[in-house]
Amino acid sequence: MALLQIAEPGQSSAPHEHRIAIGIDLGTTHSLVATVLSGKAKVLNDEQGRVLLPSIAHYSKNTTEYGDAAKPFITTDPKNTIVSVKRFMGRSKADIKFQHPYHLVGADNEMPAFETIQGRKTPVEISAEILKQLKDRAEKSLNNPVNGAVITVPAYFDEAQRQATRDAAELAGLNVLRLLNEPTAAAVAYGLDQESNLENDRNYVIYDLGGGTFDVSILRFSQGVFEVLATGGHTALGGDDLDRLIVKWAKKQLNIDTLDDAEYAHFLVSARKAKESLSDAESVDIKVLNHSLTLDRNTFEDIIKVALDKTISVCKRVMRDAKLELDDIQNVVLVGGSTRSYAVQNAVKAVFNQEPLCTINPDEVVAIGAAITANQLIGNSKDGSLLLDVTPLSLGLETMGGLVERLISRNTAIPVARRQEFTTYQDGQTAMLIHVVQGERDLVEHCRSLGRFVLRGIPPMTAGQARIEVTFQVDADGLLTVSAKETTSGVHAQIDIKPSYGLSETDTERLLLDGYKFAEEDKNLRHLNETKVEARRELEALEQALKVDAQLLSSEQLDLLNQATAQLKAQLETDDIKAIEHAVEQLKVHSDAFAAERMNQHIDHALKGTKLDDWSNSN
Repeated sequence: MALLQIAEPGQSSAPHEHRIAIGIDLGTTHSLVATVLSGKAKVLNDEQGRVLLPSIAHYSKNTTEYGDAAKPFITTDPKNTIVSVKRFMGRSKADIKFQHPYHLVGADNEMPAFETIQGRKTPVEISAEILKQLKDRAEKSLNNPVNGAVITVPAYFDEAQRQATRDAAELAGLNVLRLLNEPTAAAVAYGLDQESNLENDRNYVIYDLGGGTFDVSILRFSQGVFEVLATGGHTALGGDDLDRLIVKWAKKQLNIDTLDDAEYAHFLVSARKAKESLSDAESVDIKVLNHSLTLDRNTFEDIIKVALDKTISVCKRVMRDAKLELDDIQNVVLVGGSTRSYAVQNAVKAVFNQEPLCTINPDEVVAIGAAITANQLIGNSKDGSLLLDVTPLSLGLETMGGLVERLISRNTAIPVARRQEFTTYQDGQTAMLIHVVQGERDLVEHCRSLGRFVLRGIPPMTAGQARIEVTFQVDADGLLTVSAKETTSGVHAQIDIKPSYGLSETDTERLLLDGYKFAEEDKNLRHLNETKVEARRELEALEQALKVDAQLLSSEQLDLLNQATAQLKAQLETDDIKAIEHAVEQLKVHSDAFAAERMNQHIDHALKGTKLDDWSNSN
């Protein structure tokens, strides 16, 4: 008998073959790659022994430099030297409000491209080249081709930003095993190495302040399972913003209103050096252009307080979401190069009342966690640990009256699928518009639209009889697919949600905070809109019934019914919920009498011509 050669998904069909898998931390300021060798995660360096690859690309007429080779051009050729490209990934041109030296091209509602001396370069293309540099580094170091990669993204990256990252990876020739949230990767690096033998549940806060993004997540490790209890953050808050605050202070001290692109680049470089030096010194001298300033620790802390306060407020909100107190947190893990700053460490220590954990290099911890995960997914490790990430914002669809029906709530573990039945609003309806939205509010106008599609071919039925089954499915990468199916006919339609740009940090924060701020107002608006929808449905049903059986009513009854109908229609133009409900009750008095007349007529018609023997013989 012939035997089939079978392998688990992602694993080699040859049981003893070791497949090469890498973990990549695609960072705003620096990127790096790691792998697992002889059971231990290791960060890979280049031929000069450097671990960090600056996330920089410089374009000249005939050549392109990346990483350290591109660094000197930040001040000499800023328009053609792209730094912090991650901040442009999956975002619209209109969202790019921070100062930069680049000439961006494209429509306001699309992800922009950089106009360089070599022509247009998109954020996806530039990120792909950085990923390719890391892939080449890994293949040279390991002397083998890479079979798969796990790439980390901020927990608060939305569908557009995640999709842009995946597109960049595929453009770089990488087989993407999974997009992994950066805080979860950090937890893998610490938890699997140091906490796997503990029997009690442990809660961790992962405070991740990188070059351009900030995330804080609370994870519970229990019996080999990492579960994200809650997450929050900013898609555009990081070390770059601390540098910009120092530049703003320096401009004020020197009475400088504006800087050209080259001068601004010089100021940024000097600000970054000063920030890093203050971790070891009480004060530093900033020499920039023809000016000199002294920056001490107290002044530095005052300058960056506005940014650190934002991170602390997010920490407190995420603690509330997770329903945990400070005593419930066993460790606070620091991730990201910006957490090297003494000021950041002191702020975190103060809010959580404990010394933060940073035994693994904060620059390397995410890449190490990604490498461990990649090693598992490729089939080299039999470790039984499980990773459960969460959705950062709620997902739902629009129903009648502009209301949001939430199918997947925020902080739901992924991958996840949710299914719910809906029905038609009008008689004979043969199509339905499915409008997918994201946010915490009850009205569509207050949420973000993700996409629309139409389900056609619904068999014409009486309103409310059709059964439309809508499924939301979020995969392990956080990417959303929505499908709809009419159950009797089997007609089907679906959409992969790939918006052309991502949420700005302002919109992300607004969507989340507005859910709390307007909770009571939304509850009242939802009640008002639901009442209006139900009233209009009653009016439409009554109108259809009158077309058929109006002769059952006397002229006086018909007049009273029409008056009640007109009164309800008038009240529906207002937002007075009590007046609408009163008008509905008044109409119900007359419509119930009409319904009773109709029922009597249909019963008489059904029994007409029936003999008693017919009933007795039916048994």
